Amino acid sequence: MTPSGSPSVPVYPPKPRPGDRIAVLSPSSGLPGLLPLPYELGLARLEKEFGLVPVEYPATRTMGSTPRQRADDIHAAFADPEIRAVIASIGGDDQITVLPLLDRELIRAHPKPFFGYSDNTNLLAFLWNRGVVAYHGASVMCELGRPGAMAPMTAESLRAALFTSGPYELRPADRVRVVDRDWADPATFAAEPETLPAAGWSWAGPERVVEGRGWGGNLEILSWMLMADLEIQRDPAAYDGCVLFLETSEELPTATEVFRILRSMGERGLLRRFPALLWARPKTWSFERPLDEEGQARYAREQREAVERALAVYAPDTVAVFDVDLGHTDPQLVIPYGGLIRVDGVARRIVVTY
Repeated sequence: MTPSGSPSVPVYPPKPRPGDRIAVLSPSSGLPGLLPLPYELGLARLEKEFGLVPVEYPATRTMGSTPRQRADDIHAAFADPEIRAVIASIGGDDQITVLPLLDRELIRAHPKPFFGYSDNTNLLAFLWNRGVVAYHGASVMCELGRPGAMAPMTAESLRAALFTSGPYELRPADRVRVVDRDWADPATFAAEPETLPAAGWSWAGPERVVEGRGWGGNLEILSWMLMADLEIQRDPAAYDGCVLFLETSEELPTATEVFRILRSMGERGLLRRFPALLWARPKTWSFERPLDEEGQARYAREQREAVERALAVYAPDTVAVFDVDLGHTDPQLVIPYGGLIRVDGVARRIVVTY
């Protein structure tokens, strides 16, 4: 099932307009069925703040749905001419089992903007290989269902990615959320989450300008795809000149694990293909590992050291930007998967094309 040869140059599917219907799918976990509060809030915001009509599919709220049921939902959403975009409810950990069931020709013939991240890295890479630009970010439960209000930077980025075409300059967040709250507790949604000051981005590597198409996603998910040999180009040259963007999840992989995954990508000949890397601000707290302030700082520092160590060995000429607000961050910037990204190491600017 692994694609061979370089994919065609990705194309941007037509954008929805306010009043259009948008499919809400659970290609991974049917968590909306267990935790309806953030999900219902996210649906309401899609309708009230973005003017879109959310359309659910049979497996959207079903925990334990089969890979076939989820693949059927994806097919139905992409084939329906009245659906103008598709968004994931949330991530999960087994979307890789859905990939072999997808009808490549059906989806290639009906390209639509798809929004999702984390385990949805699977579908994002699948679309990249079909020549379709998609969007890394903005799930219904996390970003749209954020307690109190959407983060303004998130809402602005999502609105631009949904409805507009052309360049959009990313900017660093000045405040970020670190600690999560219980989605099962109605009190969680009475106010916005606490945020802390953020230091902004950090640049490393040569001072030069790189422009290429975005590829990457969640590091842990990509490692599984590499092991399964699914939707990763066998010829590393397929990624020549692309901009790599990577993020880690709330499972808080250790710095050693991060280095080993990057090392494997380096040994495969992948890392050196990317002249620029956007590395996300890492998630440093979870319910399973509620690190204190010192532990959070140490975790972030050790992760960066692991990335720098891998780059020094396998991609020393790569322009790297650390602590970009993408993936498991709040606020979150939407990154075009397959779309153009300009990384200006001289002016310290990042501009994406939505």
